Order: sequence, then C-alpha cells, then structure tokens
Amino acid sequence: MKKLLSVLLSAALIGGLCAGCSKAPKEEGGDSGIEVSGEESEKSKTTLTFVQHMSGVITDELQAVLDEFEAETGIAVEMSSPGSDIEEVMKTRMASNTLPDLWTTHGWSVARYGEYLRPMNDQDFVEHIVPSIKDLITGPDGNIYVLPIDADICGISYNAEVLEDADVEPESILTWEDFEAACDKIKAIGKTPLFFDGKDPLAFGQFFDFVAPTLYTNNDDINRREEFLDGSFDWKDWREVCEILERWTKKGYLNTDALTADYATACQALGKGDAAFMLRNANVIVEAWTTSPDARLGILPIPGKDSDNPRCIIGGERLAVGIWKDSPHQEEALQLIEYLAQPEVCARLATAAGMPAGLDNAESDTGKLAPYYERVMSDDILTIPYFDREYLPSGMWDDLCVTGANIVAGNSGAIDETIEQMRQSYETKKAQQ
Repeated sequence: MKKLLSVLLSAALIGGLCAGCSKAPKEEGGDSGIEVSGEESEKSKTTLTFVQHMSGVITDELQAVLDEFEAETGIAVEMSSPGSDIEEVMKTRMASNTLPDLWTTHGWSVARYGEYLRPMNDQDFVEHIVPSIKDLITGPDGNIYVLPIDADICGISYNAEVLEDADVEPESILTWEDFEAACDKIKAIGKTPLFFDGKDPLAFGQFFDFVAPTLYTNNDDINRREEFLDGSFDWKDWREVCEILERWTKKGYLNTDALTADYATACQALGKGDAAFMLRNANVIVEAWTTSPDARLGILPIPGKDSDNPRCIIGGERLAVGIWKDSPHQEEALQLIEYLAQPEVCARLATAAGMPAGLDNAESDTGKLAPYYERVMSDDILTIPYFDREYLPSGMWDDLCVTGANIVAGNSGAIDETIEQMRQSYETKKAQQ
C-alpha cells in the first residue's frame, strides 16, 4: 500500500510540473503585466455620437476633421447625416430624451433646442463670435448654446454667363418685378431661369424664406411682424406669396423636374449654365464648382417687393454645433468643441462650406466669392433672419415645404389648401409653445 501511494504521489507531482511547463510566459504590457487586446481597447474607447444636417463637400471635410480628432485624442466620433429627415429624427429623439452627444442645430439652437443644449458661455470661443451672428444664437436668458463654425449669408446664387447671354445685368435686379423680367429673358434663350431641387422639399420652404419677408416684414413703415408673433396675422393674406410661386410655375420659370430633381443635379445645372438662379446659399456654388470649376458664379441680394422696399440677405446659424446637456460624455464632447473652435480648423470647415467663418479669429478663404460677400454684406443691403425661425412656431418649416410642393405640382385648389394648412398649423403649434 505504501509503495502504491508513493507511485501515485510521484505521478501527480510530475503531471503538475508538466502542466506548468506547458503554459505560455506572461506577456508584457501595462502595470499588471497583461497586454490589453485590440478588441478590448476598442471597447474601452469613448465614442461620441454626432448628428449633422448638411450634404456635399462640407460633409466630407467634416468627416476628415473628425477622423483627425480621433487620431489626436483617441476619442471616436460616430457621425450620421440624415439630411432632410433631421427634423423628424431630432423630434423623435427629443421626445424620448435620447439625444446624440452633439448635433448641428440647423438654425434652431435657441428656439427649438435651447432647453436640451449645454450653455457655452464659459468657452473661450464665445468672445470671438462674429457680430453678424451673435445675437441670432443668443437666447433671451443670455446663453449661447452652439459653436458657430460659419456665418450663413444667404442670397440668390446665379450663373453670370447665363445672365450675360440673356442681356441681364445682375445689379439691375432690385425688385421681384425686375427678377421676373430677367427670368423672361433667360427663358427666351432656352435656359432654365430658376432651378428647384424638389426631391428634398426644403427647396420649396426656401422659397417662402426668401420671398415672404420681402412682402410682409422688411418694410419698417408697413409690416406684419407683430401679427406673426402675436397670432393676429390673417392667413388669407398669405395668398400673396403663394400666388408668386404659382405664377412662376405657370410661366415656366422652373425646371420641368422641379419636384424630383436632387441637390447634386441642381448644383450641376447651375455650374454648367443650364440654369440661371437658385434660391440657396453659396454652398450650392461651392458644390457646383466641384464639377464645373471654371464656372462664373455669384450671389445676388434678395429683391424687394417694390422700389420702396430694400434688398436684403438672410443671415443665421448654419454649421453650428451644440452639446446635449445630459450627454454622459460631457468632457469628451467639450474636447471636440475646443478642437473645432481652433482657428485653423474653423477656417478650414468654413472654407469648405463656402461661407465666412463664424469666429473672428478664423479667416475663411471664400476665394472667388469674397467680392460677392463684401457686396451683399454692405450697409445698403438689409440683413434679416430666416422667416420661419423668426416669425413661425417651431415645426412649421414642414408646412412651408409641403405646401410649396403642392403649389408647384399645380394641384387644383392648392393655394386655398395652403392657406388653411398654414392657419391650422400655426394655431396648433402656437398653443403648444
């Protein structure tokens, strides 16, 4: 028995030693001496969610900047671009209070998103916000909720060669009557006077943002500003702006595919000289230059209702980034804001957007657009906010887009339907404020 026990113990001891010899040696790495695998490292990395509303060249440049930010800081940024669906995406996420860590506010940092955003007043970039945009992104409580990377300067984008061929002098377009006369000349030479990229109905909302102020709110002596703000505006008078869109459609000023053309097609048409005008900011010009780099493109002030009314441009926030106040990654989100606010980064993104920088310590290279910006930002041109942001309750942008498309489609009774939809929507959304 003793011999048997001795044999068994010896076998167990040898087996244990062999098992120990078969183990791989410890790998170096970290204080613990254990190397963290690449997969585990990825799991531990902070990833910020970022929703943005733009398309085209600027989106590619923004993604490149975010990739460089990750390379420098180790903080990943997952960017999503819902395009025209951003309104619905953000409404859904606000309702469930599950917002992204950061998002571009597409004009609504105060009126729509203010209660969800972290105030930025403690950030260094605030003292550098350009005056033309600062009041527009400052809430009634004095809080600024976003970093404005560029300053939106919005007028009528045009192709100078088409206007020359039609014998139209851009600076002669002072009123909407002048604009229509120019469109008649452009149509006569076989070109499309006004291009709408209606696949995204925002093109029709833009029409109302351009034309409605010139009819109702730009004249200091006779204006309807307070009526829009206090709810006393008689929506029957909305017929005036609707009839302009209907008239332009019937006179053949719009492209035949106005309801289905996409943004890229519109920019290409402007660049190639197939179309003369677009009611969009200069980002369409930057996009047009990607396919027609030698095209002579410019920006016109928005005409007045008549000779007694001034021409204007629209100003506001565009590429403006805010942080969700309940983000679990506040520190990392602020690091991204600080990165984007660096003068060289801000200037780079504003340049890609074709816009002046939103910070005075960053200089955007607007290149061939520089003289046009200088002209439209001069003292004799009125600067106004976007009409829907200033005078309509949050959410009525959708009504402008849908009703505009309905008018262009030529549907019977479209103007009456538009008036009734605007009235009902205004009353409902005003009551919800």
